[in-house]
Amino acid sequence: MDATHHKEGRGPLNPGRRMVLAGLLSASAAALIPWALAEPVANAEQGAFLGVSAMLVGRQVLDPALAKRLYDALVAQDAAFPANVRTLLALINAQGLQAAGLQQALDAAQSPLAALPRQIASAWYLGIVGTGEAAVCVAYEQALNAAVVADVLKPPTYSYGAYGSWARKPI
Repeated sequence: MDATHHKEGRGPLNPGRRMVLAGLLSASAAALIPWALAEPVANAEQGAFLGVSAMLVGRQVLDPALAKRLYDALVAQDAAFPANVRTLLALINAQGLQAAGLQQALDAAQSPLAALPRQIASAWYLGIVGTGEAAVCVAYEQALNAAVVADVLKPPTYSYGAYGSWARKPI
């Protein structure tokens, strides 16, 4: 039997049919989490991160360059991050969870993924990935804590005092 036929003899393989099936599967996933289609992504792991991020921060459009920087920083600090985000996305889809009840559901189940939504939301809103000595500033002016008030407030891009004055502890 040649390579264009299935082993069971069901007929030739049809790449177009496979594309349609893949498209239908993607559309069904997007119906569960429409944020997954907010921006183009390089791979499925980044797509899962962007989908979960959009859900958590309540925005359908996120800056793709910032998303990549945040994702890369989160992966650098935790090699299991991509797999954990995919697992979280699958859980959200399977249980039909919404952002408002997600953290409560994870905490109640004592899920090993319970810290993940906080970690992702913190990265987007503060622009900082990690804590303590491992903290990395990925964004400042582009972080969502500045974006949500940008119509009224502009975060300074400089220190108001002399060089290093921000490093002194207040009295």
